[in-house]
Amino acid sequence: MAGTRDFGVWAPGAQQVDLVVGTGGDAQRYAMRRSGSPRSGWWTAPVEGAGHGTRYGFSLDGGDVRPDPRSGWQPEGVHATSAIVDPAVFGWTDDGWAGRDVRGAVFYELHVGTFTPEGTFAAAAAKLDHLVELGVEVVEVLPVSAWDGPWNWGYDGVAPYAVQHEYGGPEGFAAFVDACHGRGLAVALDCVYNHLGPSGNYLAEFGPYFTDKHDTPWGAAVNLDDTGSEEVRRWICDNALRWFRDFHVDALRLDAVHALVDDSPTHVLAQLADEVAALSREVGRPLSLVAESDLNDAAMVTPTAEGGFGMTAQWDDDVHHALHALLTGERQGYYADFGSPEVLKTTFEEAFFHAERFSSFRGEVWGKRVDRARVPGTAFLGYLQTHDQVGNRAVGERIGHLLGEARLAAGAALYLLGPFTPMIFMGEEWNASTPWQFFTSFPDPELGQAVSRGRRAEFGEHGWSAEDVPDPQDPATRERSVLRWDEPGQEPHARVLEWYRTLTRLRREVPELRSDDLREVRVDTAGGALVLHRGRHRVVVSLGGGDDVAVGGDPVEVLAAFPAEPAPELRAGGVRFAGEGVAVVRVA
Repeated sequence: MAGTRDFGVWAPGAQQVDLVVGTGGDAQRYAMRRSGSPRSGWWTAPVEGAGHGTRYGFSLDGGDVRPDPRSGWQPEGVHATSAIVDPAVFGWTDDGWAGRDVRGAVFYELHVGTFTPEGTFAAAAAKLDHLVELGVEVVEVLPVSAWDGPWNWGYDGVAPYAVQHEYGGPEGFAAFVDACHGRGLAVALDCVYNHLGPSGNYLAEFGPYFTDKHDTPWGAAVNLDDTGSEEVRRWICDNALRWFRDFHVDALRLDAVHALVDDSPTHVLAQLADEVAALSREVGRPLSLVAESDLNDAAMVTPTAEGGFGMTAQWDDDVHHALHALLTGERQGYYADFGSPEVLKTTFEEAFFHAERFSSFRGEVWGKRVDRARVPGTAFLGYLQTHDQVGNRAVGERIGHLLGEARLAAGAALYLLGPFTPMIFMGEEWNASTPWQFFTSFPDPELGQAVSRGRRAEFGEHGWSAEDVPDPQDPATRERSVLRWDEPGQEPHARVLEWYRTLTRLRREVPELRSDDLREVRVDTAGGALVLHRGRHRVVVSLGGGDDVAVGGDPVEVLAAFPAEPAPELRAGGVRFAGEGVAVVRVA
């Protein structure tokens, strides 16, 4: 039975704040008082009998009732009242879960709304055995923080503490994490702290959550270093700690941290890193932070004690670009400097290609060199595709739609057996036929039309006809993006799936294929061939036909090959391919 609950909200500029508990004619209004607790600008009110699921909101200076800026649940949508979340109702069974350091683990990027036709946590949990058999170790869930409408990528969230109701709400997410832990899978949650979506964002009514001091691609920046920023930073850090503590999440993926502009003496990322480290010691299990950053600077993964930002790992788009441009031949936009075997060699050996080198896309010298003696390769996530790199194409083609199977297999072998922390994008493992397109479901017709027009205009500037660009607001766009679970058991998908399973098994069983010492990484290039050296093992790629590829030693065993027939031939000092293909070999 619920006892007394202390409600609180930060609203430093308000003259009057009322707490409204309940809905409709049963709603009760309570005058809140300035308490100065936990910090200046807070208002509080105690209420008897408010337990899990109780609806509530706040009225500022007699205005409309608004949801809580720290709302954990919006059952009727982001414009309606909030609902109390009591973590005590979560039925945890993961007491034996010891957690895991995510560096070097096989990640799997999963979007709940398109992973299954149902688009729920419960339906996704029913597919976890597939991920275990694939060799996945960390399930990275795209953002679940509540947005306006049933379907969205998740990057238009406006309630960072809330879990999207259509997915299953907070109880559904807790059950999903518990199910993952029961199968030995860690969970990473994608969090967006650099901006909020366009519909349902009421934060500015409560206080200075945003500032004009800095600009971002999404408008006013989140206030990290202006008046009132202490509370906004607390709002971010408390949010992150809550996912770890209340939802037993193992890692957070932090979206576009280069857009968290902060001129404070201590950057908010460093503050967050130190607080997460303290919580890790308290709960006795590893807790990780994985940053998406385009700065190409290992300061991101340098400990805070050494002046860095303290992230556990960071995404490395240069790995993607090097693989994508080489395998597909595309050179537009940010692929302009990529595409040659030599660029891929540099990227795999040095972690970044744009590291104190000129970036033609950015028009300036970019990035910093990585000290390979101090920074392991597993501090960087490498991948062949991601939600961004697929969904931000005009029609959402996966890389497997642009390539033959042999090239897809070669790209997979290079990053899954390379020195980085590998990440698979959902469906990649069986070369899914379904695209993954940009979709939204904003109920406001004017906003929906604006999003649709904007998307089509953006690609119209690049030569696409409007009718060829999927309408984000059309429900069919989301439906086209849902994985088809009949495919993994059918050819040619089953053949690709078996290849991915083989690669993750080799990664587990052969220590040299997990080595993250960048000083020991070597890539040889010759013509249409690449050889990735991993101790006594080689990942040998032929992008031509009839090639004898020198491997820097006498090969004695083929551990895996794609295609399996015709099999590559072991020659003195090399491997012969009949056509395009890839082989993992051991040398004497």
